[in-house]
This record gives sequence, structure tokens and C-alpha cells, in this order.
Amino acid sequence: MFDDSTALREGPWRHRFVDANGSRFHIAEAGTGPMVLLLHGYPEFWWSWRNQIPYLAERGYRAVAVDLRGYGASDKTPRGYDAYTMAADVTGLIRVLGERNAAVVGHDLGGILGFAAAAFHPNKIRSLMVLGAAHPLRQRAALAVDPRGQLRASAHLLAFQLPRWEHKVTAHDARKVAELMWRWAGPTWRETADFRTYVRACRDVIQIPQASFCALEAFRWPFRTAAGLKGRRFVRLLQRPTPVPTLQLHGANDTCVLPRTAQGSGRYIYGRYEWHVLPGVGHFPQQEAPATINDEIARWLEWKK
Repeated sequence: MFDDSTALREGPWRHRFVDANGSRFHIAEAGTGPMVLLLHGYPEFWWSWRNQIPYLAERGYRAVAVDLRGYGASDKTPRGYDAYTMAADVTGLIRVLGERNAAVVGHDLGGILGFAAAAFHPNKIRSLMVLGAAHPLRQRAALAVDPRGQLRASAHLLAFQLPRWEHKVTAHDARKVAELMWRWAGPTWRETADFRTYVRACRDVIQIPQASFCALEAFRWPFRTAAGLKGRRFVRLLQRPTPVPTLQLHGANDTCVLPRTAQGSGRYIYGRYEWHVLPGVGHFPQQEAPATINDEIARWLEWKK
């Protein structure tokens, strides 16, 4: 019933496919100028940036929203969901799109990948904006020391480790996607038609064959490797503070990644860093408060020019 075309939403952008880091990625882009690469989160797809793409294009930027590996219309590869490969996807896309570097805006998983790419390949990331995400080491620490807070909020991550959980995600027309998004969204946005339309789109796209399994693999990798050599190496690399200028925006009502979890992320950045909490906003800032987020992204981009 669902295939890759389900993710190809029409609008003031153009769709195309590019090969990077050994895989094929679907992108939606608009505008010309310095590139801004937009990375979505779980359980979403590139369309989470529908309010930012035309705005950035009108301001003289090349806005590129990508379906991450395993999501939407991008390749559903059997492996490659470790943080090293997915961070290399980010820098590979920058290169294949003809740029030496790019500004990166990441939400949720996209924000985690933004932090990783900035740590591993700082020369490729001109500036970083993170929405609704904590630095991976802050997230890891909070799961251990905040059992009544972040660990409880991350119950879905523990469920993701169960075998065949991807089938539970897609069961009953992907009802769990709707439940998670309702739980994480701010109270104002989730009462709107825009929320209902977007959740319906995410429910459809996660039912593309193999998409649900692939989406969970990125969240299974940290648990599988936490005590192994790859996991320890990942921690060591991320412990090195990055020089990439970073703007971190977080919803005060975020029940997925708690504000107190995300707030300490600045310790891993020695370049310019700003942290702002958005009142009344939940886990999806770019959709719940698009005008505010657009203005903040533009401000950060203009400063970096």
C-alpha cells in the first residue's frame, strides 16, 4: 500500500535523489546560496521542515531537507545505522551536493547526528542548530542519573530494544506513531489541523516497507555497543569539545528530551554557543513555533556570515 512515493509531498521545492556515502538519499530543496542542511527526527521524515524550506530559500539560502538513511524515500540499507556512518552521511551529502561545508539544522535524531558530525568533522559544519535534542553524552548520562525524569521519559527507547518492536510500531495503521507524537507535542499544536495532517503523513511514511525496522536500528546501536570497543571509542570522540558555533533551542514542554537533560550540552562546545528555552513549546519546535524558529535560524545564519 505504501512505497517511497508516499514521502514525496508537493510544495515550493524540488525532489531529487543523490548518492552519498554508499547509499541513495532523497532530498527536497529550494533556493540558491549558502547551503542549510535540514535533518529530521523520529518518527518523521523530511517534511518536518516544510515551514523552513521556503523561508530559507526566500532569504537567499539553499535549503536542503533530507530523508535520513532508512527513512522516507531514502535507501533502507541492511546496516549503517551506527553514529559513525550516519554522521558520515551528513558530510557525504554536503560534498555530493557540491559544497565545502554547510550550516546544519537538526531536530531530535537529526540533532544528535548534528552534534556527532560537528565533533567528527568540524571543518564540514559551518554552524549547527539543534532543536529538541541533547548532546549524546548528556542524554547517556541523564538516562543513568535521572531515573524519575529522563529515564522515564525515554521508556520508548527501552521498548525499541525488544525484538520485532518495529511491527508493533506499524500495527493498527501505525497507531503508536500517533501516540508518541501526541505525548511529545506541545498542548497548543496538538489541537490543530496541522498536527493531525502531519501525524497522518508520518503514520503513512513509517509504513513504507522496512522503514520502521531501519528507523529503530539507529536507537538500538548505542545500547548494543555501550560496553564494547565501538561504544567506548564513540564516547572518547564526543568528549572532545567542538569549535562549531552551536545554537540550541528547546521546548519548555518537551516530554521526550527534558530541558534539564539538554541544557548541559554546551560543555561540549568551545565555539560560540547559545541556549534558549521556548515557552509553551513541546518536542517539535520547528512545527509548533515556525515563525520563532525561522527567525532564530536566520539570526544564527546571518551572524555566521
